[in-house]
Amino acid sequence: MSVTADSIRDQQRIIWDQFAAGWQKWDAELLGWHGPFGDALIEEARLQPGASVLDVASGTGEPGLTAAALVPDGQVVLTDISAGMLKVAELKAQARGLHNVRFEVCDAAALPLEDESFDAVFCRFGFMFFPAMAPALREMVRTARPGARITAAVWGRAAENPWASLILGTLAHHTELPPPPPGTPGLFRYAAAGLMTSRFREAGLVDVSERKVSTDLVHESPDRYWEFMTDIATTVAMGLASSDAESRELIRSEVFQLLGRYEHNGAIRLRSSATIVAGTRA
Repeated sequence: MSVTADSIRDQQRIIWDQFAAGWQKWDAELLGWHGPFGDALIEEARLQPGASVLDVASGTGEPGLTAAALVPDGQVVLTDISAGMLKVAELKAQARGLHNVRFEVCDAAALPLEDESFDAVFCRFGFMFFPAMAPALREMVRTARPGARITAAVWGRAAENPWASLILGTLAHHTELPPPPPGTPGLFRYAAAGLMTSRFREAGLVDVSERKVSTDLVHESPDRYWEFMTDIATTVAMGLASSDAESRELIRSEVFQLLGRYEHNGAIRLRSSATIVAGTRA
């Protein structure tokens, strides 16, 4: 792996460890918001009783913990590059009484797991942040049994995701951060229609399908949305940290004005759309 990839991973470990507390704080809201995307992955995985499941880049535990409850006689392994995020997942597993789960802090491109050992492999909102997709996808295929399902979710186009593009666009307008080089990690890196299907087929997967799932991020007020995003969205928090106090207040004011367009029945509702891709290991 290149020095660049290594440096990206090292930075991600630090950042996600720092944001683990925010994800723990907003766990109920995140579960409700991300639930439809995890449910779609589980549906595509076609889990059978006693299945062995791998959840890559699981963060604070989903959809792996939901899968663990569905296959109580099976085994679920959750992996993530951040020990802090996985610690939150472990606490959640204990609280739910899930005893068929284990946790591995590791890089998605170097899974410390045996060949052909899983009946299903998930990756929800992880691919966009990997330094490179191909090595991680090869590892997922390697650890999957023949006939196993590999499923992933990535965010769709920025225009389909105002929950993020609204605040990120405002940040970009008021800061002088240089645009990242093409191909570097980012929310909308794999948003193009058909791109994930192509990557899955290139990895040797068959029976590949792709579909869109959408839901709304709902908050009771602009203040609540702002607090949520600054607690859980790494790019937002880092962009604000690089701005002076006057710029931060200007960004906040503009975001609040824009949120007025998304107020419905006393709540802020922001569209959130993702691509769900699934394939079978031959």
